[in-house]
Amino acid sequence: MTDKTTAKKAKKTVKPKAIDKDLAEQAEKISALEAQVLYTKAELENNRKRALEEAEKTRKYAVESFSQEILLVKDSLDAALAIKNATLESYKDGVELTAKQLTTSFEKFNIEALDPLGETFDPNFHQAMTMLDSEEEANKILSVFQKGYTLNGRVLRPALVSVSKEKEKKT
Repeated sequence: MTDKTTAKKAKKTVKPKAIDKDLAEQAEKISALEAQVLYTKAELENNRKRALEEAEKTRKYAVESFSQEILLVKDSLDAALAIKNATLESYKDGVELTAKQLTTSFEKFNIEALDPLGETFDPNFHQAMTMLDSEEEANKILSVFQKGYTLNGRVLRPALVSVSKEKEKKT
């Protein structure tokens, strides 16, 4: 008898309504997952666009604060030129003050001058314009034609220099 009861249990079939219900539930889950994937894709695309716009704005307006500092220097120069009865001494004083103002602006933005007089020549920071016979050891900077500048340690413009070389021995 036990064989008949187990056979009846094994023959028990799944009703079509239960299959339809399971399929409907699976379809709902699939639809929900598809909607979630689409939402996530849209959100990623929006984040990408926002990041590109932010990068563009950053690049476009990166020099804004530096520009404001330079405008102060320009204003000082314009004010000096507007004076009708200025003396040479007052112009000199004004130029000195304007140069200090520009130096202060450079300091704010980590722009440093390279004035390498007496240092050893370094092609990463200096550009040799001439080589001169000298009593100094070879590759010493003898004079600076134009100062160089760095921005946060990176060379904006190398210093233009003259460099010593060993005197040629006469035979």
